[in-house]
Amino acid sequence: METHTRRPQRLARLLVATLGGLSLAVGITGAAHAEPTPAELEAQIDKKWNEVEPIIEQHNQLKGELKANLAKQATLKNQIDPLQAQVDTALLRVSAFSVLQYKTGRVSSFNALMTTGSPDTFAEQLVMLNMLAKDEAEGIKDVLDSKKVLDDQKKPLDELIASQKAAEAEMAAKETTINAEIKSLNELRTKVYGTSGATGELRPVACPVEYSGGDAAKAAQVACQQISKKYVWAAEGPNTFDCSGLTLYAWKQAGHTLRHYTKWQYQDTKRITRAELKAGDLVFFYSDLHHVGIYVGGGWMVHAPTSGDVVRMKKIDSGPIAGYGRVA
Repeated sequence: METHTRRPQRLARLLVATLGGLSLAVGITGAAHAEPTPAELEAQIDKKWNEVEPIIEQHNQLKGELKANLAKQATLKNQIDPLQAQVDTALLRVSAFSVLQYKTGRVSSFNALMTTGSPDTFAEQLVMLNMLAKDEAEGIKDVLDSKKVLDDQKKPLDELIASQKAAEAEMAAKETTINAEIKSLNELRTKVYGTSGATGELRPVACPVEYSGGDAAKAAQVACQQISKKYVWAAEGPNTFDCSGLTLYAWKQAGHTLRHYTKWQYQDTKRITRAELKAGDLVFFYSDLHHVGIYVGGGWMVHAPTSGDVVRMKKIDSGPIAGYGRVA
C-alpha cells in the first residue's frame, strides 16, 4: 500500500511526463486529446502562419528601405570624406605652425619675455597664428559650407537607420520564434501522419511533407487531397486530372489562376533555385517542359503521371528536372 507521501510524488512524475504531449492538444481544442489529428495541427500551423506572414512582409519592406537608406548613407559618406580630408589638412597646417612656434620657444610667454625683454613678441606670435588660422578657414570656407550641408542631411539619416536596424532585429526575432513554433508543429504532424496518414505506395509519407501555412501550403494541401484520383487527359478536376490540370486546380483553390498548359505555367511562374523550393512550388520536367508536378516538401511532389494511372506522390529526382516555378 502506498504511503501518503509516495503517492503524490508518483502522480507528480506522471503529470510532468504527460504535460508536454497534452498541452498541445489542449491548446488546439481546449480539451485534452491523446493525439491531435493532422487537421488540428494544420489549423494551428495556419494560425501561426497568419501571425508570421504579415511580419515577413513588413520585414521584407523594412529590409528594402534599410538597404536603400544604407546606400544613401554610403553615398553621403563618400561625399563627406574628401571634404573632411581638406578640413583636416588645413587644421594640420595650423597645428604644425603652432608646434613649430612652441618648439623654437617663440610662443612661450616666458621665453618671449626672457629673450626679448618685451611682452610684444608673444602677442605678435599669437596674432600670426590667428591670421594663419583665419587664412586657412577662408581658403576652405566653401568646403566647410558644403560639408555642413551634407552633415545636416546625414545626421537624420543616421538616426533613421539606427531605428530601422532595431526594428528589423525585433521583426527577425519574432519571425524566427514563430517559424520555430511552426517547425515543432510540423514535426508532431509528421509523426501523426506516420501512424495514420500514409496510404501505401500512392502516399508513402505525410502529405504535404512540409506545411508552413499561406497560399502555397494550401495549394500543396489541395494537391495531396487529390491523391488516388484518375488521370484523364485535358481534365482539371475535381474528379480527374492531367498533370497541368492538377497544378491549375490546386492553385485555383488557393486563389490563384494558372493556365492549363505546362509551358504556359512555366511562363506564368517565377524562376527559383532548388535550394529555394518550398511546398506549393511547381517542378517542371524534360527539355520540352511536357510534365509538371507540385512540390510538397522533403524532395517529394504530387503529380498526375499518365493515362491509366492516378494522382500520387513521387520523388522529384525520379525524372529529368527542367526548372522550378513559384506562383506569384
